[in-house]
Amino acid sequence: QVQLVESGGGLVQAGGSLILSCAASGREFADCGAAWFRQAPGKEREFVSAIDWSGTGTHYGDVAQGRFTITRAISKNTVYLRMDMLVPEDTAIYYCAADLNWGKLISVGGKPDYWGQGTQVTVSS
Repeated sequence: QVQLVESGGGLVQAGGSLILSCAASGREFADCGAAWFRQAPGKEREFVSAIDWSGTGTHYGDVAQGRFTITRAISKNTVYLRMDMLVPEDTAIYYCAADLNWGKLISVGGKPDYWGQGTQVTVSS
């Protein structure tokens, strides 16, 4: 079992930056890839970015390209999402997810096994 707890969300002005953290517990997490998803009110869940178990392989969704950076601190069992140049359209609840199967993290319709409770990000114009 893996437990995930997100933090770092909040209110930021357009053009600003935030760093989200996903702290994990459970032995299996070391072998899991991890990802960030987001969901805005009235919209479907959207893939943001993923990182593999080693922290060396990453994948980004269109919404993240060039603005967001995912990293992983293996010794801390923590995954980060640095978000720069934020725009109001980035307003959403951001969720951390993890799975042993990389495909379940990055595939359209994939359903990772483990999810956090989410952290709210609000970008004001």
